[in-house]
Amino acid sequence: MAEINVVPYIDVMLVLLVIFMVTAPLLYQGVEIELPQAGSEPLPQEEREPVIVEVDREGRFYLSIGAQADDEPVSAREVVVNVTAVMREQPQTPVLVRGDAGVPYGRVIEIMAALKQAGVPQVGLMTQPPAEG
Repeated sequence: MAEINVVPYIDVMLVLLVIFMVTAPLLYQGVEIELPQAGSEPLPQEEREPVIVEVDREGRFYLSIGAQADDEPVSAREVVVNVTAVMREQPQTPVLVRGDAGVPYGRVIEIMAALKQAGVPQVGLMTQPPAEG
Protein backbone atom coordinates (compact mmCIF):
# COMPACT_ATOMS: atom_id res chain seq x y z
CA MET A 1 0.00 0.00 0.00
CA ALA A 2 1.54 3.26 -1.11
CA GLU A 3 0.59 6.52 0.67
CA ILE A 4 1.27 10.09 -0.33
CA ASN A 5 3.01 12.06 2.38
CA VAL A 6 1.25 15.45 2.37
CA VAL A 7 3.13 17.01 5.29
CA PRO A 8 5.74 18.75 3.07
CA TYR A 9 2.96 20.16 0.88
CA ILE A 10 1.15 21.58 3.90
CA ASP A 11 4.39 23.22 5.06
CA VAL A 12 4.91 24.84 1.66
CA MET A 13 1.30 26.01 1.57
CA LEU A 14 1.56 27.60 5.03
CA VAL A 15 4.80 29.38 4.10
CA LEU A 16 3.17 30.76 0.95
CA LEU A 17 0.13 31.83 2.95
CA VAL A 18 2.33 33.76 5.40
CA ILE A 19 4.23 35.40 2.53
CA PHE A 20 0.99 36.57 0.89
CA MET A 21 -0.44 37.80 4.19
CA VAL A 22 2.66 39.88 4.85
CA THR A 23 3.06 41.34 1.35
CA ALA A 24 -0.61 42.03 0.52
CA PRO A 25 -0.93 45.13 2.75
CA LEU A 26 2.36 46.47 1.41
CA LEU A 27 1.07 46.53 -2.14
CA TYR A 28 -0.67 49.87 -2.25
CA GLN A 29 -2.54 50.09 -5.48
CA GLY A 30 -3.23 53.66 -6.21
CA VAL A 31 -2.30 56.61 -8.27
CA GLU A 32 1.30 57.72 -8.66
CA ILE A 33 1.42 61.02 -6.79
CA GLU A 34 4.45 63.06 -5.79
CA LEU A 35 3.43 64.58 -2.47
CA PRO A 36 4.70 68.02 -1.51
CA GLN A 37 7.28 68.05 1.26
CA ALA A 38 6.54 69.83 4.51
CA GLY A 39 7.68 69.48 8.08
CA SER A 40 4.63 68.54 10.13
CA GLU A 41 3.58 66.20 12.89
CA PRO A 42 2.06 62.87 11.85
CA LEU A 43 -1.64 62.43 12.52
CA PRO A 44 -2.60 60.36 15.56
CA GLN A 45 -3.47 56.79 14.68
CA GLU A 46 -7.24 56.44 14.28
CA GLU A 47 -9.26 53.28 14.67
CA ARG A 48 -11.24 54.22 11.56
CA GLU A 49 -9.75 54.02 8.09
CA PRO A 50 -9.64 57.50 6.55
CA VAL A 51 -11.30 58.56 3.33
CA ILE A 52 -8.55 59.69 0.96
CA VAL A 53 -9.19 61.84 -2.10
CA GLU A 54 -6.21 61.85 -4.45
CA VAL A 55 -5.52 64.52 -7.06
CA ASP A 56 -2.98 63.43 -9.67
CA ARG A 57 -0.69 65.64 -11.75
CA GLU A 58 -3.37 66.04 -14.46
CA GLY A 59 -5.96 67.18 -11.89
CA ARG A 60 -8.06 63.98 -11.94
CA PHE A 61 -9.72 62.83 -8.70
CA TYR A 62 -9.47 59.32 -7.20
CA LEU A 63 -11.34 58.13 -4.12
CA SER A 64 -10.18 55.62 -1.49
CA ILE A 65 -12.69 54.70 1.20
CA GLY A 66 -10.98 52.61 3.88
CA ALA A 67 -9.12 49.73 2.27
CA GLN A 68 -11.21 50.06 -0.90
CA ALA A 69 -9.17 52.06 -3.42
CA ASP A 70 -10.49 53.02 -6.84
CA ASP A 71 -8.05 53.15 -9.76
CA GLU A 72 -10.58 54.90 -12.00
CA PRO A 73 -10.88 58.69 -11.98
CA VAL A 74 -14.10 60.07 -10.50
CA SER A 75 -15.79 63.44 -10.86
CA ALA A 76 -16.09 65.95 -8.04
CA ARG A 77 -19.83 65.18 -7.95
CA GLU A 78 -19.14 61.45 -7.40
CA VAL A 79 -16.75 62.35 -4.58
CA VAL A 80 -19.49 64.43 -2.92
CA VAL A 81 -22.07 61.63 -3.23
CA ASN A 82 -19.75 58.91 -1.85
CA VAL A 83 -18.28 61.02 0.96
CA THR A 84 -21.76 62.22 1.98
CA ALA A 85 -22.82 58.58 2.36
CA VAL A 86 -19.75 57.81 4.49
CA MET A 87 -20.28 60.89 6.68
CA ARG A 88 -23.92 59.97 7.19
CA GLU A 89 -22.94 56.48 8.44
CA GLN A 90 -19.75 57.42 10.34
CA PRO A 91 -19.50 61.18 10.97
CA GLN A 92 -16.11 60.93 12.74
CA THR A 93 -14.32 59.40 9.74
CA PRO A 94 -11.17 61.42 8.92
CA VAL A 95 -10.96 62.81 5.38
CA LEU A 96 -7.59 63.54 3.76
CA VAL A 97 -6.60 65.10 0.43
CA ARG A 98 -3.50 63.64 -1.21
CA GLY A 99 -2.58 66.14 -3.93
CA ASP A 100 0.38 65.90 -6.28
CA ALA A 101 2.98 68.66 -5.86
CA GLY A 102 2.60 69.62 -9.54
CA VAL A 103 -1.20 69.90 -9.62
CA PRO A 104 -2.67 73.39 -9.98
CA TYR A 105 -3.69 74.80 -6.60
CA GLY A 106 -7.22 75.48 -7.85
CA ARG A 107 -7.95 71.75 -8.30
CA VAL A 108 -7.06 71.02 -4.66
CA ILE A 109 -9.26 73.91 -3.49
CA GLU A 110 -12.07 72.66 -5.74
CA ILE A 111 -12.08 69.22 -4.13
CA MET A 112 -11.78 70.71 -0.63
CA ALA A 113 -14.87 72.84 -1.33
CA ALA A 114 -16.69 69.74 -2.61
CA LEU A 115 -15.77 67.88 0.59
CA LYS A 116 -17.15 70.73 2.71
CA GLN A 117 -20.34 70.50 0.64
CA ALA A 118 -20.42 66.76 1.48
CA GLY A 119 -20.53 67.62 5.19
CA VAL A 120 -16.90 67.00 6.11
CA PRO A 121 -16.13 69.17 9.16
CA GLN A 122 -12.34 69.06 8.76
CA VAL A 123 -10.17 68.15 5.75
CA GLY A 124 -6.51 67.17 6.19
CA LEU A 125 -3.77 67.57 3.60
CA MET A 126 -1.23 64.78 3.18
CA THR A 127 2.46 65.63 2.76
CA GLN A 128 5.70 63.77 3.07
CA PRO A 129 8.57 64.77 5.35
CA PRO A 130 11.30 66.92 3.77
CA ALA A 131 14.36 65.11 2.48
CA GLU A 132 17.29 65.24 4.89
CA GLY A 133 20.49 66.50 3.44
